[in-house]
Amino acid sequence: MQNTNRKAASAVAADAALFVREKTGLNKDCATPLDKAANAAAKRLFDLLFSALFLLLCFPFVWLILGAAIKLSSPGAVFFVQKRTGKGGRIFRCYKFRSMRMNDDTEQATAGDPRTTRVGRFIRRTNLDELPQFINVFRGDMSVVGPRPHPLWLDERYAPLIDGYMLRYTVKPGITGWAQVGGCRGETRRTEDMERRVGKDLWYMRNWTFTLDISIILRTIVSMFLGDRNAY
Repeated sequence: MQNTNRKAASAVAADAALFVREKTGLNKDCATPLDKAANAAAKRLFDLLFSALFLLLCFPFVWLILGAAIKLSSPGAVFFVQKRTGKGGRIFRCYKFRSMRMNDDTEQATAGDPRTTRVGRFIRRTNLDELPQFINVFRGDMSVVGPRPHPLWLDERYAPLIDGYMLRYTVKPGITGWAQVGGCRGETRRTEDMERRVGKDLWYMRNWTFTLDISIILRTIVSMFLGDRNAY
């Protein structure tokens, strides 16, 4: 565990140094807008208030309804907990509502995946499976908006193949992000698919504004009602 943390943190540090050297259109004293203390503080304050309100007012009802549906759909726990990479390469436990019969965390979900339950297909398509991550937001592991945290095995697969891949972890990962509302959610069948996702994540980091975060949240809510064809 400690070796994994050190390896991930070392990769982040190397990529962060490269990012600073190659930055364009940014203040010379900060690599991204979120490196400014005022911006980071405002984003964290929003995360705390948003997550606290959701966890107090909505999550108990969501937990009861979805928890019962998940239990009835297949044996097993209500939550699926998986180690993922956070800011600075720190490993954390990421929470989701369980959507599969088998908690096999070594392969991405695919279209028609036999592991996915009937309830699981619904909560994945509507993003409801991600709602327990407001616990991660409140704890400081994640932000409401940011690059999605990938499973450790996915990082190990793509970090050597894509330049700047680990730069995604110089900010807190998010429940939703620019890549997800921009059509880059779901399975990455080819390296090019992951490159597109990483490119959108880096664009978000370089162009962050509070207004952009609100826009991403609103687009995510719309997607929850309409369903996402890339989520299965």
